[in-house]
Amino acid sequence: MQKVLIIDDERLARNELKKLLQAFPDIEVIGEAANADEGLEKIENFSPDLIFLDIQMPGKTGFDMLTELEKAPHVIFTTAYDEFALKAFEVNALDYLMKPVEPKRLADAIQKYKLQKIKKWQL
Repeated sequence: MQKVLIIDDERLARNELKKLLQAFPDIEVIGEAANADEGLEKIENFSPDLIFLDIQMPGKTGFDMLTELEKAPHVIFTTAYDEFALKAFEVNALDYLMKPVEPKRLADAIQKYKLQKIKKWQL
């Protein structure tokens, strides 16, 4: 079971993503956070395997949050803004999903994550 944390300031976006993730029986949403500070705390407490991270949030951005982590879990960005895509991949994001998240793109991103886990395991 892969532990997932959703970090997004929009409650409706978190709920929609949780609903879409129900289609993946090996994915367990272990929590959610409404901002970067709450996200940092939950990452520390729950050690998720994967986070779905919004970029534009009140206070700190998703990028700011990542710089504060000693060891970051795998990251898939979920955002309404396409202009941050290049920067997302510069910080080693697995994928960059535009809101509203499409089920097919989510499935592709989950597949990338699984392939990344296999590659790490084989090393």
